[in-house]
Amino acid sequence: MKTSIETERLLLREFLTTDDEGMFELDSNPNVHRYVGNKPVTHIDESRAYIKNVLQQYKDNGTGRWAVVLKETNTFIGWSGIKFITDMINNHQNFYEIGYRFIEEYWGKGYATEAGKAFIDYAFNEMKVDAIYAYADAGNSGSRSILEKLGLQYTNSFMLDGDEEVWYELKNPNL
Repeated sequence: MKTSIETERLLLREFLTTDDEGMFELDSNPNVHRYVGNKPVTHIDESRAYIKNVLQQYKDNGTGRWAVVLKETNTFIGWSGIKFITDMINNHQNFYEIGYRFIEEYWGKGYATEAGKAFIDYAFNEMKVDAIYAYADAGNSGSRSILEKLGLQYTNSFMLDGDEEVWYELKNPNL
């Protein structure tokens, strides 16, 4: 497994334990959690536990969310990446999902799309996955727009934990 990918403006790399402060800044903001059904974290130990969990996913599944860092300043701005989902969601199980979450200050600058394109390329050309899936809160127009810019196609709506979600997928054109 690669441990980093570079794009024009970003360094995408596996999480480090030293990303805890950036993760805390990200996940303690209620605006970041508006559509993801989680409650904002209140203590940095929760961010450390998240990173530890992701590091274990790398070992267990060979993939997981990665830190997104601005190359110019080496600033942690959020995470993105391909996660292997073992839970049953929308009648799918054991699938690869693309996701992203950014510190609010970095919203609307194209970073999620830039990182997402790199991760789709990585998933299809290096991991050789059959398809990438994603879901978002039906009301999250920003996230839906990013998924569509990445080429994912809306397939259906479904309910998850009492919320309407939208399902997207993109088949690997190389297979």
